[in-house]
Amino acid sequence: MKRALQAAGLIAGAMAVLIVVALALLAWQVDRLGQRDDARAADAVIVLGARVEANGRPGSDLTSRTYHAVDLWQAGYAPYVICTGGYKNERLSAANVCRRFAMELGVPGDRVLLADGTSNTVEDAAATARVMADHGWQRAILVSHPLHLFRARWLFGKAGVDAVTSPTSTETGRILPPLRAWYALRESGAIVLTVLESWGWLPPQWTARLQAWSYGLP
Repeated sequence: MKRALQAAGLIAGAMAVLIVVALALLAWQVDRLGQRDDARAADAVIVLGARVEANGRPGSDLTSRTYHAVDLWQAGYAPYVICTGGYKNERLSAANVCRRFAMELGVPGDRVLLADGTSNTVEDAAATARVMADHGWQRAILVSHPLHLFRARWLFGKAGVDAVTSPTSTETGRILPPLRAWYALRESGAIVLTVLESWGWLPPQWTARLQAWSYGLP
């Protein structure tokens, strides 16, 4: 019995080490992709939704994402911009605020489409995939915070969108190392939770609560 318990303990310990190593490697990939700009010719530039201020202006993340998407549009990488996030047909949704801001920056209204009615990246991917399918588009450039792009690209790929990534000008090197590591590990954990949910190992409400807890932290 003692040997069996020792063996079980060793196996559990080895599994724990493997899980930690796997998460660390995934976090490293998250961080590494965020430092690379893979923008290429595409059908649309996709702006992933972010916070909107109480006065209806885009928050800092949504501002930097929209600016970068417009820069890509002006450089001729894609003829359209797709803004995502928030309640459908809501004036202050992330998608609508992004659209108005992009128009202020010079993009014609008929060149900015909405993929709203979403509250997370999984839903952003599904809504955007429908918009692109309606127009016969396949290729896209994802624009978001550097440390969000690895998970976003994975989810958009699962939704059938052929996407490359282009990070905002946020400099990850200026983020405090512990906070940068937390952000990368948080994204890695979100990927793992999504996989476990898709396998039926976690109820969706558990996944939602865990993600709300982790993303609610500063």
